[in-house]
Amino acid sequence: MALAVVTAGTSAIGRHLVTALAGAGYDVALTHLASAEAAETVCRQVEALGRRAWAAEVDAGCETAVPEFHARAADWAGEAPSVLVNNAGIQTWASLLDLRADQWDAVMRTNLRGTFLNTQAAARLMIAGGVKGAVVNLGSGCNKLAFPKLVDYTTSKGGIEQFTKVAASELGPHGIRVNCVAPGAVATERTAAEAGDYAGTWSKVTPLRRVGTPADIAGPVLFFCSPAADFVTGQTLWVDGGVFSRAPWPYED
Repeated sequence: MALAVVTAGTSAIGRHLVTALAGAGYDVALTHLASAEAAETVCRQVEALGRRAWAAEVDAGCETAVPEFHARAADWAGEAPSVLVNNAGIQTWASLLDLRADQWDAVMRTNLRGTFLNTQAAARLMIAGGVKGAVVNLGSGCNKLAFPKLVDYTTSKGGIEQFTKVAASELGPHGIRVNCVAPGAVATERTAAEAGDYAGTWSKVTPLRRVGTPADIAGPVLFFCSPAADFVTGQTLWVDGGVFSRAPWPYED
């Protein structure tokens, strides 16, 4: 058996990652915040796939809760994790001049500090257990480009890309690979609530002429976790339908 850990495993993307990893043969430990019922549902979906699942309520940015969760997950699974997916993330919608310091701190705590703490805790267990593991961090199109009114979120995701590189450098000698998956516009309950026609708006500027789905993110994550990516580390894979690879274009297509 092999253990995969997914933070925010009840989110729109997180639950797809959990079931995709279960389908690939992993037992899965996942975190959530105030989503016990959703966590139970995800665990049942994993069990229906013939794998085991365990969920715990954990604040991704808590320096005591995170190592405790990873230790408990390893005890539950009977082994160190082989995979960690840092999926936990939040955002605010405010301009630079209107953003409050507490909003900035909350986003950094979950997105950037959370990625650091979970990677550190999982990597320590991997090294102690002699596991050559894989860490996959969830980035964003804002790894590459500035997104107005998302100053804290954009900063955190840019930081995650640089963290991916330095973590890959330091953990490589231990046989641990660290990579980043950076989604573009993805249709979820949250994005649908944020914009009246989210899919229509983003499809027009995306070369593949559609928005992504949570399932589109699962495949690249599985690739980074698989033997096919055994010599791949420190990389960011843009899963965006090509939207962030093209320049702003003033002419009609």
